[in-house]
Amino acid sequence: MKVTKAIFPVAGLGTRFLPATKATPKEMMPVVDKPLIQYAVEESVRAGITDLIFVTSSAKRAIEDHFDQNYELEMKLREKAKLDLLEQVQNIIPVGVNCIYIRQKEALGLGHAVLCARDLIGDEPFAILLADDLIDGPCLTEMIVAMQAKNAKGMLAVQQVPKNETQNYGILVADQNARVQELVEKPKPENAPSNLAVVGRYLLPPQVFKYLEMTQKGAGGEIQLTDAIAKLLAEYPIYAHQFSGVRYDCGDKLGYLKANLHLGLKHPECGGVWRDYLKKLVL
Repeated sequence: MKVTKAIFPVAGLGTRFLPATKATPKEMMPVVDKPLIQYAVEESVRAGITDLIFVTSSAKRAIEDHFDQNYELEMKLREKAKLDLLEQVQNIIPVGVNCIYIRQKEALGLGHAVLCARDLIGDEPFAILLADDLIDGPCLTEMIVAMQAKNAKGMLAVQQVPKNETQNYGILVADQNARVQELVEKPKPENAPSNLAVVGRYLLPPQVFKYLEMTQKGAGGEIQLTDAIAKLLAEYPIYAHQFSGVRYDCGDKLGYLKANLHLGLKHPECGGVWRDYLKKLVL
């Protein structure tokens, strides 16, 4: 089946970026001139997603406002003939793409956030995108193509991480055909079965909701999506995909700074000046 729905779990508190996130959702923190969440949305739209499901909390109204129309702003831009900016704000969400918002009333983890969207997914395969993982490349498009080519039921974006960082990720073992054999949430380095880590892009069948309902609190006292996927492996072929492009862990201060630096260099408006400035700093 064609993948047309994507879940964006955006209800987290963003405590690693306090005090910046005290009143501003971490997903709205800018990387150059776009908020983090917009990069994930643009990636999903390029992959053919038409239903964007945001699992939010009461403190995340700014996300809804960002993807809504702002008639006053558009009128001012039109009056001042700032047509390039007008086009940018009008086309944040293309025609034919729907934004749907649902609340996660309790912060019970990623697995619980995904479960909140069950009724909106129905019996279709779906994507999950974590905005903290900004991927400069066609990751989700690659995953959908690979899943269809392999006739798989699911696909997980993965990359190798240093052995001493395995406790920050879901870690998996895959066979020679990239089919996932084992998946463990946040193992200590000495217990990790590999250093192949799942990062913030998933393609999953609707059957995962059955396992999410049965999943108890795991690592961190939360309902972990990884635990439910691990149970799914016995029944359905799930594959690992090592994507092209670069991932920036924007849930981490250093990763966020790297994303701004590198994407600033690629920006058509300020990239050249930014490069010259950086050269002066390091010489």
